[in-house]
Amino acid sequence: MATPMRSGPPRQGRNPEPLPASAPGASQEEIRRQNLGAVLRYVHVHGPTSRAELTSRLRLNRSTIGALAADLAAAGLVTEEVPTTARRAGRPSLVVSPRSGRVYAHALSIEADRLRAARVGLGGRILDLREADRPSGMAAPDAVAPLADLVRDMERAVPGDALLAGGAVAVVDTTRDADGRIRIGGADETLHAALSAEFAAGPRFVTGDLADIAALAEHVRGVAAGVNDVVYLHGDLGVSAGIISGGRLVLGHRGRSGKVGHMVVNPDGLPCGCGSRGCWETEIGEAALLRHAGRKPGDPDAVADVLRAAAAGEQPAVAAVERVADWLGFGVANLVNVVNPNTVVFGGSLRELYLAGADTVRRRLDTMVLPPCREIVHLRAAALGRDAALIGAAELAFDTLLADPLQIAATG
Repeated sequence: MATPMRSGPPRQGRNPEPLPASAPGASQEEIRRQNLGAVLRYVHVHGPTSRAELTSRLRLNRSTIGALAADLAAAGLVTEEVPTTARRAGRPSLVVSPRSGRVYAHALSIEADRLRAARVGLGGRILDLREADRPSGMAAPDAVAPLADLVRDMERAVPGDALLAGGAVAVVDTTRDADGRIRIGGADETLHAALSAEFAAGPRFVTGDLADIAALAEHVRGVAAGVNDVVYLHGDLGVSAGIISGGRLVLGHRGRSGKVGHMVVNPDGLPCGCGSRGCWETEIGEAALLRHAGRKPGDPDAVADVLRAAAAGEQPAVAAVERVADWLGFGVANLVNVVNPNTVVFGGSLRELYLAGADTVRRRLDTMVLPPCREIVHLRAAALGRDAALIGAAELAFDTLLADPLQIAATG
């Protein structure tokens, strides 16, 4: 799906670099707003932080940090409190904390079989979460109305002085035409129109591909926190990737990069729904695992049953996992050679498959990946689970607030 953030979000890793130099000729007010954003972003990502740590990490002087924190507190975005335990003599440094209960974003996800809506507080904490079934064949624009109902239900419990910073939607963007052919990102304009109609009174919603948004979440708060070169692989309806290079999402034209499931790995393989043959997702998807294990599709517990059987040593299941894991490693090896990430994260349905066949995946990388890439790459199972899409959507929604805290607070 397209998103207004074409160049990706600002860097939000665990170990932020010093503040960038201000543009030549920047006014004192512009510098102040930049510094306010840096302080708020730091406590948003890292949680409660002392003024002393902010001074050290952001390389600003104590009086500047004190003034910035006071401004953010006056705007209702953070609190400042004396630490409950003093570790050394002298006046303790005040602890700056995001006001998670007051400042929040709407985070929505349109998933393969579920619709999910969350109210996520500043600091990344999920405050409220609602879910509904997504009927088979429901187009993404048609999912907006039931999602809006979930949001309205959540809003009934919101305090009167709360500040809504924005909203974002993570979308599994693989849909099918009437003839069954897979169509990539074909409903952007209709989806945006539906969002504008349902949420006309609030901040504008931004949208993004679910794999991109989950990659952002794992980069900011998950297993790849602070890692600036990441490939996040998500298995769901198909297989897609969120790619972070140099700390920024790689979105491609109109946000449609990362369709790695349609990378042809076996030209003599099975037909794919996209019209090609031997696409990667025909070799590593849930259908492939069940096929090799001799199980019929349709049972929601079938994949978990195969993985449990493999863990118990049942030979047909073991062989099925090894075969699919080998193809998983084959595709990952190609991606590593092309993108040269520091970390590859396996999410969605690929997470459990990777954990079951990690040795097989690694062996394939050892034989195919060029040494300079192989030496630095780490393979990781996603840490945030199904909440990754919601947490990542909240990061998108908070971006405007973090870029200019006082303007948003004043208009909110």
